[in-house]
Amino acid sequence: MGRAYQNRKESMAKTAAAKTKVYSKYGREIYVTAKAGGTDPSGNLALRSLIDRAKKDQVPSHVIDKALDKASGAGGEDFQPALYEGIGPGGVMVLISALTDNGNRTFGEIRGVFSKCKAKLGTQGSVSHMFDHRAMFVFAGDDEETALETLMMADVDVADIDCEDGMITVLVPPTEFFKTKTALLEMDDSLDFEVQEITYLPTMEHPISGDDAEQFERFVGLLNDLEDVQEIYHNGQFD
Repeated sequence: MGRAYQNRKESMAKTAAAKTKVYSKYGREIYVTAKAGGTDPSGNLALRSLIDRAKKDQVPSHVIDKALDKASGAGGEDFQPALYEGIGPGGVMVLISALTDNGNRTFGEIRGVFSKCKAKLGTQGSVSHMFDHRAMFVFAGDDEETALETLMMADVDVADIDCEDGMITVLVPPTEFFKTKTALLEMDDSLDFEVQEITYLPTMEHPISGDDAEQFERFVGLLNDLEDVQEIYHNGQFD
């Protein structure tokens, strides 16, 4: 689990050239979340959590405010979540989450990247069964027993908990996200989450190196360049 946290931590390190893309993705996700549950973070827990994550990733306030203002108006885009899956370069299993207002366009663009990189786009369920859909929380600490006891007292269905290098990682079902966060903050209201998100974690890692690793990095880069792509999950283990 420690490696899963490290991979996530490294993926959050954005270059200056990629910041605009990151802001755009957060803006779209904030818009969709606010449109669905309201623009007031105090009454929309999903939105509040998303804004917290955006701020931790250093998304400027004006980007967040613009997305909220847009969501408060009538009409607007009708984005729908979509999940694509397949086998990337080097045999790495890949899940791609997207928010799209045109499924045919998004599918075509993603299929184009797979074709360009000699990868194979799969059907629904072809890869996702090799990933656990989990809510993940990572925070500084070394007393995992107290954290586990707190969560059990709150009737949280803990899938796994681990302490490594002074960081505690908690995995729970996605439906337990807010119950878990509330319980942990009641345990320590000064808790600062390094990671608080719903993600997909591979059940088995796939070693990749050399030319395959280079091709896979190119593959991921092309996917990240697509406006509709939000997150990319994979089971690649790089040397």
